[in-house]
Amino acid sequence: MQPVRWGVLGAAKFALTHMARAINEADGAVFAALATSDVSRADAFRAFAPAIRVFADYDALLADPEIDAVFIPLPNHLHVEWTLKALAAGKHVLCEKPVAMRAEEIDTLIAARDARGLLAAEAFMIVHHPQWQRARDLIAEGAIGRVAHVDAAFSYDNRADPGNIRNRPETGGGGIRDIGVYTYGSVRFATGAEPMMESLAARIVRENGVDTWAQVTGDMKGPAGRFTYSAMTSMRLFPRQEVTFQGSEGMLRVAPAPFNAGTHDIAQIELHRPGQVVTIERFPAVRQYKLQVEAFCRSVRQGTAYPCPLEFSRGTQAMIDRVFAVAGDIPTPEGMRSA
Repeated sequence: MQPVRWGVLGAAKFALTHMARAINEADGAVFAALATSDVSRADAFRAFAPAIRVFADYDALLADPEIDAVFIPLPNHLHVEWTLKALAAGKHVLCEKPVAMRAEEIDTLIAARDARGLLAAEAFMIVHHPQWQRARDLIAEGAIGRVAHVDAAFSYDNRADPGNIRNRPETGGGGIRDIGVYTYGSVRFATGAEPMMESLAARIVRENGVDTWAQVTGDMKGPAGRFTYSAMTSMRLFPRQEVTFQGSEGMLRVAPAPFNAGTHDIAQIELHRPGQVVTIERFPAVRQYKLQVEAFCRSVRQGTAYPCPLEFSRGTQAMIDRVFAVAGDIPTPEGMRSA
C-alpha cells in the first residue's frame, strides 16, 4: 500500500504529544510536513521526525502536491474553516474533535467531502480502541441482558490555566465541546442508541462564558429498546473517567480510562454477572491514536469503511446542540470555584 503522506496544521501541544507521533509511527503513514507560524516550535517535532518539511503558514502546506492528508489540531472555532480549505485543496482531512460547533456545519462538511470524493472525519479515537469495540460486542451479544441505564462521567481540573483555549469562549471552549463528545458519543457507539431529544434535560455551571460543569439526563433508544441516561462533565473537578452500562442481567463498566487510555490509566472493561462473578479484560499496550491513523490510511488507500464517519459525528453534535438549548444555569458550587 502506498503510504499516505501527512501534514499537520499547527504545532499544538496535543499534536506534539499524541497525533504527530502516531502519524510518524503508524503503518501506511508518513509524517511529511508541519505548518506553524512560529517555526521555532518545529524543533520539538523534528526531534522524532527529522525529515519533516516546515511551512510558515497553513495555505502553503495545503498547496503542496506531495501532501495527501492533513490533521487539524487547531482551536475548535477554526475546525470547519480549515477542513473546508483542506478539502478544496484536494486533501483528505482528519480533524480534532469537535469537528464543528453546530450540527448543520457538519452537513456542509459532508457535502464538501462528497463533492471532492475525499475522506473527511472527526478524530474520535476511542472507536478504534479494542476496549470500546469489545464493550459494543458484549452489549450486542446480550452479556448484560437488556440495557436499562447508562452513567457516564469525565472530569479534569484546569482552573489554574485561565488562558487555556478550553477556558475561552472565543475559541469554542467549554467542557461539553471538549469532553461531552466522549460521554455522549461513546454511549451512542457502544449501544447503537440515539438520544430522545425531547427527553433531555441539562444543568450547567458557567465561568467566563464557558461551561465548567454539566449534568445531562434523559432517555436513549436503540436496537434493543429504550434506556435512561445520565452524564457529568467538568473542567473543575478531580480527574475521573467512567462509563457504566446497567443491564437486566449484569453490568458492564468501562474504567478507569475509557477515553484517555494509556495516558490517564490502563484501558480495561469489567463484566459483572450474577453471583458476584466479575471478569476483567485489560488492554495495556494498545495505542488508540496510532490505530486511528492506520484506519484512516486504509480507508484512503483501500476504500475500507471508516469507523467514525461524519454522519456519526453529526449525531453527537446534534446531542450537544440540544443540551445547550435545554440547559439551565445553576450557581457554581464552592468546590468548583476558581481561586
